[in-house]
Amino acid sequence: MFSKMPKIPIGDFVESLVDWILLHFGSTLLDFGEILDDSVDYFNEEILLAIPPEWFILIISFLAYFVGRKNIKMAFWTAAGFLLILNQELWEMAMETLALVISSAILALFIGIPTGILSAKSEFLERLLRPLLDFMQTMPSMVYLVPAIFFFSIGNAPGIFATIIFAMPPAIRLTSLGIRQVPIELDEVADAFGSNGLQKLLKVELPVALPTILAGVNQCIMLSLSMVVISSMIGVRGLGSQVLYALQRTDIGLSFEAGLGVVIIAMFLDRISQSLSLKKKG
Repeated sequence: MFSKMPKIPIGDFVESLVDWILLHFGSTLLDFGEILDDSVDYFNEEILLAIPPEWFILIISFLAYFVGRKNIKMAFWTAAGFLLILNQELWEMAMETLALVISSAILALFIGIPTGILSAKSEFLERLLRPLLDFMQTMPSMVYLVPAIFFFSIGNAPGIFATIIFAMPPAIRLTSLGIRQVPIELDEVADAFGSNGLQKLLKVELPVALPTILAGVNQCIMLSLSMVVISSMIGVRGLGSQVLYALQRTDIGLSFEAGLGVVIIAMFLDRISQSLSLKKKG
């Protein structure tokens, strides 16, 4: 019986929606895409690549040392990892990947954390967002690349757009969860001292929820890195493009070298963001 039912035109509806967005906002999206491209290029070329590699490695090793509570092993392996990237002649691609991840994660957190705060304060918004976040997290990541190409054409901008959509849900969920888990007694004490909603949020709820929020930041950063690598299929530059090039040539050695660079960056970002979370808990 169900096999004879007419097909629900979900795909046609999505195509019509994309066409409508392009018709009414196409030029605005292209302009925004150019701004994203220029911002990432500036961050990469004028900041990351402007620092000599040796100095950059020294700086991030000190960062790992102090963020990791003076963990000398963390600093050593950070330096060793990035020296290996430099030795494999992948430095420029690695810096481009790092620039894309940082830019995408910042934008995702800029949207996700305030949305999570609003979700924690509103049951209606929380119920509204729950299925949307489920959809965003379970949809295969490559699906986001198709509309991104239509909106922003080929380049870094569609990759950043797809990365933001893919990486945002953990930031929203864990921010909302952290604030909802603040003990009600603390809210009552803040009310007793005459705190208004903003004061209570800034001085009570956010500090208590910060470890959970930072866990969301960690997940957002890691998902950003994975999506930036996948986005090489639509022209996003960086280590992902090297992996794609090696795949097209079936070059095992080249693919392993580029993949190792991705692993090193992933481990560095993961350890730094986890150390910040543990620091706040301590």
